[in-house]
Formats: sequence, structure tokens, C-alpha cells
Amino acid sequence: MAKIGYIGLGIMGAAIARNLMKAGHELVVHNRSQKIVQELVGEGAKAAASPKDVATQVEFVFTNLPDSPDVEKVVLGTNGIIEGAHDGLIYIDNSTIKPETARMLAAKLGEVGIAALDAPVSGGDVGAKNGTLTIMVGGEQEAFDKAVPLFQAMGKAWVLVGDSGAGQIAKVCNQIIVGAQMAALAEALITAQKAGVDPSRVVEAIKGGAAQMWTLDVKPPRLFAGNRNPGFKAHMQHKDLGIVLDTGKTYGIPLPLTAVIQQLYTAMLEQGNRDLDNSAVITIYEQLANVKLSEPLRQPDPVEEASKESFPASDPPAW
Repeated sequence: MAKIGYIGLGIMGAAIARNLMKAGHELVVHNRSQKIVQELVGEGAKAAASPKDVATQVEFVFTNLPDSPDVEKVVLGTNGIIEGAHDGLIYIDNSTIKPETARMLAAKLGEVGIAALDAPVSGGDVGAKNGTLTIMVGGEQEAFDKAVPLFQAMGKAWVLVGDSGAGQIAKVCNQIIVGAQMAALAEALITAQKAGVDPSRVVEAIKGGAAQMWTLDVKPPRLFAGNRNPGFKAHMQHKDLGIVLDTGKTYGIPLPLTAVIQQLYTAMLEQGNRDLDNSAVITIYEQLANVKLSEPLRQPDPVEEASKESFPASDPPAW
């Protein structure tokens, strides 16, 4: 079993760290908020004072942080991972960051002998908790092969896409589709609601056909219950779509659909809903259509309606 460091213990990071411990690996953790650190220490992890302190003690060090500047600071800043360099250390980043940042970090770490893998994940909080994430990896084959036993504790699929930065390019492609799915789901559910058809029945009807997708399987039950609590926060979806658009500019790729979808998330953030789930983009559609998904529909009873038409209220049917 390996000695692993994990830095960044949010919704996703904490769940991944727990699965690594459950698989028998020894864990050293660091996080800005100490509450989750103490929880994991109570479960068997060891706390470290800084990213450097983590790196000096382990064979693999993970990060899972909000954005490119956060990762760059933890890796290259004062008391950063780079200052804890030693023979055999492998750095694995589960964050979603700019591909060019991933490539720059891999080059800087390579100068001090640290192998780097950009390894963003997909599958949300459910996948993180259940150990069923998909892991998209960029980096060298040798480092990837060494990391596979760790990926086995984290996910159900892991693919070495290419050299450094390729994992983040794969995540860009992933987020194009995720953003489109969230918007499409919202449009579909609000269309059914506004048209007077039970959206839950619509989901039942279409989920076995060509519209089937992970989003349709997982998100509707939460939305029907009025649950907008995050699996994956709206402001993180907004950030990821910004990375998508920046990547499009870098490579001269027109991304008109993603641009529109990011504007929907911009509206969510402006309304103070940055910490809601990314599926809560449906709130924007609710406002535009002037209808609430959570409002129960009162569908006419066919037998009752037929009775009203055939018999006066004072003359009910004999049966």
C-alpha cells in the first residue's frame, strides 16, 4: 500500500481521500479549513502543516482545488509541493484547471524530478463518494502505471489521454457536454411543466430512449424534491465553462453553445445562487417561463371528467 498526500478536501476531495484510506493506503492531508482535516484525522489520516510538509512524507501527492491560481500557489508557492521534492515523488492533480497551467506545472516539477499527472475527474459528488469516478489523465506512461492502483480506489474508469495537459483537454470536452446536458434537462422539465404534463412521467418516458444520459438518471429526483444543494456547485460549473471558452480562444475553436450556457450560469451567480447545484440552472428557466418545477400538477381525472359531462351534479351515475 502507498503513502499518499491529499490537499484540498472539499466535497469531491474529502470523498476521494476517504476512498483511498478505505483501500488501505496511508493518508496525509492538508486543507485551508481544519474541520474536515480533523474529521479525517479521526478516521485514521495524519495532518500536515503545509503542502511542502505533505510532499516530504509521501510517494504520491494529490491536489483538488478550485482553480488554476490555487493549484499554482499550492504547487509552486512558499512551502509548496515543489519544495518537498524527493526521488520518486509523483504529483497528481484532480482539479479542473487550464490545460496550459497543467503543462507549465508539469515542466516546473520535472526540473526537480517530480513526475506530474493532470487527472481531472467526472462523476460528481455521487461518483466521488461511491468510488465510481471517471479519471482523465495527461502525463507520462510510467507515472500513470504507478498511479493505477490509486485510481482503482477512486473510480470505475481511467484513461491516459496523452501527454501533460491532455487530461485537462479531455475535461474541457467533458464540461462542454455536461453544461449542455444541464441546460437541456432544465429546458425539457420546464417545457413539460408549463405544458401541463407531469415532468416526472416525461422523464420515465424518455430515459430509456435516445435521450438517456447520466444527468437524466441522477438529477431529476433531486430537482423534483426541491433539492438544490450541491453535488457540484454552480460557480464551479461557471468557472469550468470559462476554461472551455478560454481553450476555444487559444485554439481558434468557435463554441457558440457553450457561450450561451455560460451566460445562464452567469445569471445564477448574479442572483446569489453560486453555491447551488449545477442542475439548479433550472431556476433561471423557472423565472423565464414563470413556473416552478416543485409545484405539484393537478391532472384531471379522466373518469371524473367523463362523469361531469354525462350526468348533472344532482344526478350521479347509478353504479
